Amino acid sequence: MGETRGWQATGGKTEERSGAMKNTEQIAKHLIDVHFGANWTGANLKAKLADVTWRQATARVGSFHSIATLVFHMNYYVAATIQVLRGGTLDAKDELSFDSPPVESARDWENLKDKTWSEAEELASLVERMPDDQLSEFFVEEKYGTYFRCLQGPVEHCHYHLGQIAMVKTLLERDGDASSGAS
Repeated sequence: MGETRGWQATGGKTEERSGAMKNTEQIAKHLIDVHFGANWTGANLKAKLADVTWRQATARVGSFHSIATLVFHMNYYVAATIQVLRGGTLDAKDELSFDSPPVESARDWENLKDKTWSEAEELASLVERMPDDQLSEFFVEEKYGTYFRCLQGPVEHCHYHLGQIAMVKTLLERDGDASSGAS
């Protein structure tokens, strides 16, 4: 099958290495790519949020969730998955996934983003080290499906909400909030 490139998370950068990639390494790479770049779509969360102020992040456009709420929501499932892979319980509840803590300052916004970057790298590292055969096992309970489903899911989830973030950001810019920083 030829040689493919592997990755290793290093502070939001992708380092390449030679050799065939395991399926778990591919999932980990996709998680890193949607957060930090180099994915097939050319869009990534870190770049999309780079110039978003805390006021923009908390602004609501119509009935859409704020950017900060979407970032929290995306990372809610990443954090829950990390807890399970560390040997903990699955405590996440869908009805709590949008209950983001208030972002009331630039520092709060930076902290939310930093937590997101850190946990994306941690989850990728945990996934990368898993044996491929674990992907076909059930994740916590049969009702949640396999590890593959529950590890690929956060990647797909991030792409979905990255699209929403891009739309909200475009609407904020169109409405003039990007230049004023108003909410």
